[in-house]
Amino acid sequence: MRAVLVRTWNLFHGNARPPERRAFLEEMVRLASADEPDVLCLQEVPVWALGELESWSGMAAFGAVAARPALGPFPSTAGVGRALTELDHGLLRSAFTGQANAVLVSPLLRGAAEPALVLNSRSFRRVQARWLELGLVARLAWARERRVCQAVRVTDAEGRTTLVGNLHATSYRPDERLADAELLRAAAFADGLAAPDEPIVLCGDFNVTAERSRTLADLCSPEWGFAGPGPGIDHVLVRGARASTAERWPDERRRVDGRLLSDHTPVEVRVG
Repeated sequence: MRAVLVRTWNLFHGNARPPERRAFLEEMVRLASADEPDVLCLQEVPVWALGELESWSGMAAFGAVAARPALGPFPSTAGVGRALTELDHGLLRSAFTGQANAVLVSPLLRGAAEPALVLNSRSFRRVQARWLELGLVARLAWARERRVCQAVRVTDAEGRTTLVGNLHATSYRPDERLADAELLRAAAFADGLAAPDEPIVLCGDFNVTAERSRTLADLCSPEWGFAGPGPGIDHVLVRGARASTAERWPDERRRVDGRLLSDHTPVEVRVG
């Protein structure tokens, strides 16, 4: 059985670092898929781009919308959001486009999407806010943007399956327990979807580091059995299969025409 390469990357809505007026989303997706990874998990994907991912990558694409396109408090469309953002990507970013997660699967494998889970649903926030004794500012920040964990079951040529979970947790620097709570919920979600002894790969932008996260410590304990947290806030956790040490791309690998693409670097693990 060959090892499966799983890669995760927060695309920063196609922005370079530092951001510019134009975006480089297609260049990013083509770069991330050029060496034909088996599974590519993406975060901060503009909603309009979900329909372009397969043609850019040559992989099967499974998307999950987290925040829908909007004009302030009013719903909008992906096309309108794209047109407005073209005025200045660096300034407007996700103000109008909404954002999504996506799992891309190699043609050598077969993917099947499972229903996504809203990580910061109103009922979950209400219970956790009481438990964590959150103040009003933290409660409002947690409600500001919808976050999801999507799941895709990947099957290889021999019929073996792996459950892949892809999430982008809430970023709230004054209290990282919000992201920690969402990460634990995502792990429980993936655990509940997985068949007995089915490997699980849980990856994405967790917005917590291994050094500061109680949840990551718990998930990598014998009770949960995950392995793989690396440096930074982007992780690929693996349970039920052998996994290599997480590798982060050097900056030069994501530099195109002198531009550093995204404010995150891809992270990858070989599984199996």
